[in-house]
Amino acid sequence: MPTKKKTLMFLSSFFTSFGSFIVVCSMLGTQEWVSSQIAISDSSSNGSLVITYGLFQGKSHQEFSHGLEESQKGFEVLEKLNNSSRRTLHLVAVLLLVLSLCTSLLSSGFTLYNSISNPYQTFLGPVGVYTWSGLAALFVFLTMILFVANTQSNHLSEELAQMLYPLYPTTTYRGTTHSYGYSFWLTLLVILLSAVTVVIIVFYQKARHQRKQEQRKPMEYAPRDGILF
Repeated sequence: MPTKKKTLMFLSSFFTSFGSFIVVCSMLGTQEWVSSQIAISDSSSNGSLVITYGLFQGKSHQEFSHGLEESQKGFEVLEKLNNSSRRTLHLVAVLLLVLSLCTSLLSSGFTLYNSISNPYQTFLGPVGVYTWSGLAALFVFLTMILFVANTQSNHLSEELAQMLYPLYPTTTYRGTTHSYGYSFWLTLLVILLSAVTVVIIVFYQKARHQRKQEQRKPMEYAPRDGILF
């Protein structure tokens, strides 16, 4: 059976790693990743297209220069994207986030297992926790970078606007501003929770090593005659 200190330390890591799992679930389920406002101007009207979307769903509406606003309408992101590089990169971002979800769950499973037992296999111990927590943070970081690149450099929002509002060609676009929502910034929370999970186990390993060193000292500093006796 593990010591009381080990149980408490690994249970703390379990809560942080399971917390990252819950956060990734909310990232997949919410649509407040980015809100893009595309200014439009043509011979008949001026205004802007506002598109807010996540990995799977989104909503859009049109704002006119004279103050009127079109009612919002929902859409499926993947259905609106053609078979282009934007769709491919978007699917890769989704896949990376799903991998982060799986590795976060594995990390929480490993920490819970270590809180109630002393595994014989090295990988089932702290090494496994380091591996899965590190991968969870890496996958969500790559998702973050890929989503920004696809939105900013690959003009993902503009393609969605073309599919949602075909009456306005790209020649009428006068600039796009992006505002990233809470669903996007939750990526930083996942990285933080994964890092805290690793740090807790590192402190446990360090304290365990120091305790072993202290247990050796009585023999090292014992009187020679006592040892001979």
